[in-house]
Amino acid sequence: MSFTTRPLFSLWTRPNTFRSWAGFSRLTAFPINQRNIGTNINSELIVSILGPPNAGKSTLFNRLMCKELNRAYRLGSEKKGGKTRSQGRIGYRNPSKRAGGAIVTPVAGTTRDRRECIGKIGNVAFRLVDTAGVDGEKLDAAFGKGGKDSLDGAMIRQTMEAARKSDLVLLLFDARVGVTSDLSETIRWLRKISNSPKAIGDGDTKREIVVLANKLEGDRWASMDNDVVMDNLTEISRCGFGEAIPISAEHGDGMAEVASVIHKLTQEKRERLGLPLQNDEDEEFDKNDDDTEKPLQLAVLGQINVGKSTLVNALLGEERVIAGETPGLTRDAISVSWLYKKRPVQIVDTAGLRRGMKRERTNEIEDLAVLDSIRAMKLADVAVLVLDAQSRFIHRQELAIADAVVREGRALVIAANKMDLIVDADYTKEDFARAVQEQIELRYPMLRKTPVVPMSSLHKKNVNNLMPVVFEARDRWARTIPTGMLNRWLEEVLDEHAPPSQEGRPTKVKYIIQTKGRPPTFLLFCNVTSLPANYIRYLTRHFQDSFSMFGMEVRLVVKKSAENPYADKKKPKVTGIGGWQGRQKRLVKELKSTGTVLQKGKKSRTFKRRYCHKS
Repeated sequence: MSFTTRPLFSLWTRPNTFRSWAGFSRLTAFPINQRNIGTNINSELIVSILGPPNAGKSTLFNRLMCKELNRAYRLGSEKKGGKTRSQGRIGYRNPSKRAGGAIVTPVAGTTRDRRECIGKIGNVAFRLVDTAGVDGEKLDAAFGKGGKDSLDGAMIRQTMEAARKSDLVLLLFDARVGVTSDLSETIRWLRKISNSPKAIGDGDTKREIVVLANKLEGDRWASMDNDVVMDNLTEISRCGFGEAIPISAEHGDGMAEVASVIHKLTQEKRERLGLPLQNDEDEEFDKNDDDTEKPLQLAVLGQINVGKSTLVNALLGEERVIAGETPGLTRDAISVSWLYKKRPVQIVDTAGLRRGMKRERTNEIEDLAVLDSIRAMKLADVAVLVLDAQSRFIHRQELAIADAVVREGRALVIAANKMDLIVDADYTKEDFARAVQEQIELRYPMLRKTPVVPMSSLHKKNVNNLMPVVFEARDRWARTIPTGMLNRWLEEVLDEHAPPSQEGRPTKVKYIIQTKGRPPTFLLFCNVTSLPANYIRYLTRHFQDSFSMFGMEVRLVVKKSAENPYADKKKPKVTGIGGWQGRQKRLVKELKSTGTVLQKGKKSRTFKRRYCHKS
């Protein structure tokens, strides 16, 4: 459902034109950059997992992935186990509790893109790549006619690229199923690339291929005479890659032998490159974390089929993720390390976010994809919300995504994609940017003047204008404002419009300090426990105008300052004629006897008669 207050393009008169994607032909024209997979390609061992569909590749990927090394640095506003404040509006049914791993379902072909992470087994860290399942149909689609235009062709190209850049290929298959035709086609293709040099500049060295027989829990399968598992292991050993290692990716059986293979190849690569053999990989990754400039965490969000993956490919300059006109191609949140003008960036391509009522109840994969997208948003510094300019409206779901990003404490930048379909002589990209800002401000006033970058990612027009805006938003989001400047601003604001009185007492805002950035959070010390909501909005609006804090939430927290230390002190208990109690009694008695109030400094006649007659 669209948010139909009024259309964005009031001057838009150009008729709708057909967008010619031609499948993936435009994306395959991108030059393939020899970009390093890892942050330190000279010392890291690159391991990719290949195999037929539904063999357990993603399960093994999640087991070998190091949660500690892959976790993004925690933000000050992030709470462990916390939920997104606007999570209910985006909507998902929380089918499982995954901590950033690959999506695992019983459905064959769940994984589509190649997903990279830092793996660790034993004391050795390496670069790990998960790939899509390889079968005969995908290979025929990749090398046959029309393979460039098909989804299967794009998936197998991602798998082939991962295998070519790997030092070690873990060929995984289901030992209970055996050697199928799909596995035979995969083995035949791996034989062709096993002796070819790797495409990562590592000389003429050959890649190692190790066969893993998955789904062999325990050792009962080895003691049964009539079991077909032993026959399958014997058959796979004739393929020329040696004997298979029996493992269980789900339960962790057989990981010791896999660790010995990875450790051996790591030492051989370090020796070949002239690096010291004894080296703790944890220290190497910790050095990257101690850099003065940490990588910018960038999440690309949006609805389905708005051009998120095309935008990521245009920024990277290669076909890194699968993109096309078919909705819902992306499933996993694909994180890619990237250098933009010698500045590190961790860009994450996410799945399209649809409303819960538009998703099928039995489609668990899409719910897992939405959960992965929300996790990427929580770990991001800046979130880029991609809009489809051709739709001519900002949909409610897009407004909900923007609201979730800001309320989570992240900076927001809007990328208006597909501008080539609407811009003409009478309607420019600047007109569209202003219309987007007005539409968002109408619904969420705190998001006014959010940066909008009009572009066309398919034709790579104005795509280069996005990253400078993103870095500027990150700098404003992490900015620390001096206390003196804040209090001078507060003084000017209070002189212009003072806060309203509460409970008959004037409200005083004494001073302000910044407690943290990312997101910018400030503490107002007042003589009351809270300020009216309209006055907080006034302060926030004035603050955004003064310090250009647009596209993010400015958190103003009110704290009651310390009271007078003598305010709560108990008054001394007096007896006799002294104290305020005695004076009160005398005033009441004088008023009853004479009808006049006792004047200050004069004693009553009763007081003189009783206590002063002896003198």
